[in-house]
Amino acid sequence: MSLLEVKQVSKLYGTFKAVDNVSFKVEKGRIFGLLGPNGAGKTSMIRMINHITMPDEGTVTFNGQKVDETTQQRIGYLPEERGLYKKMKVGEQLMYLIRLRGLSKEDARKAISYWLDRFEAASWIGKEVGDLSKGMQQKIQFVAAIAHDPDLYIFDEPFSGLDPINSETLKRVIIELRDRGKTILFATHRMEQVEQMCDDICLFNKGKAILSGDLRSIKQRMGRNTINLEFHGDGSFLDELENVRIGNRSTNFAEIRMLGNTNPQDILTKAMENANIMKFELVQPALNEIFIETVGSDNLKDIKS
Repeated sequence: MSLLEVKQVSKLYGTFKAVDNVSFKVEKGRIFGLLGPNGAGKTSMIRMINHITMPDEGTVTFNGQKVDETTQQRIGYLPEERGLYKKMKVGEQLMYLIRLRGLSKEDARKAISYWLDRFEAASWIGKEVGDLSKGMQQKIQFVAAIAHDPDLYIFDEPFSGLDPINSETLKRVIIELRDRGKTILFATHRMEQVEQMCDDICLFNKGKAILSGDLRSIKQRMGRNTINLEFHGDGSFLDELENVRIGNRSTNFAEIRMLGNTNPQDILTKAMENANIMKFELVQPALNEIFIETVGSDNLKDIKS
């Protein structure tokens, strides 16, 4: 069942159309990824879902209700632009923000205690926000977004500013929320985060939704047309391959996308003539390749994999 439905939504800023006739549905209990380059329209779409700005055309409904001030209370929102009061202590800041969402002081205190413990941050409660690192502040703002136990969590670039360890912790929490039946929508330009976490996706480019649906089904439709090659030796033979596109590449690894009627056996033969092959695996294409296939490589400059 759809918790959120976006139907033929457009948003203009002057003559610039930031969102152009976009439609998608977010199902309950799933992680939905809005993916696209910086400036593709993801944040503009999120602001309309949160009823911060209004669509110029189309509708956004939350659990069957057109979004308004009341639906805001049932959404936990972590914006891309972080905004904490630097001079307030962590505990005071969280109490203030969480009580704005309608929790009693006692329920807010319990939620703060639980989530600070969950993030191993209980010792920060008496510190001023401005004394915390960027990553620590990110955790605090994340707690403020989720502690009131909303129906929908919206995270805009949630991993920005986090080191790999804290990114992994945040990723585990998001997946745990989904496993508890919560619904999560997050926007990112990082392909690997989407592939690791999302059930459904909507690819944005230049304000348009160019591809949406179940991530696994989308990848299955593309077939096993990609080779993951691990080798020891001179990798210059990769530059001689024809009718392919080389994706991720390092000293001893290459992701090779076969174009047209390329025969994988020909690639294997060429590789064996020039290097010791450790792994040769036919796989479904990475999301990075699906994006290229859909919109073209010129649109990939702000996408990271």
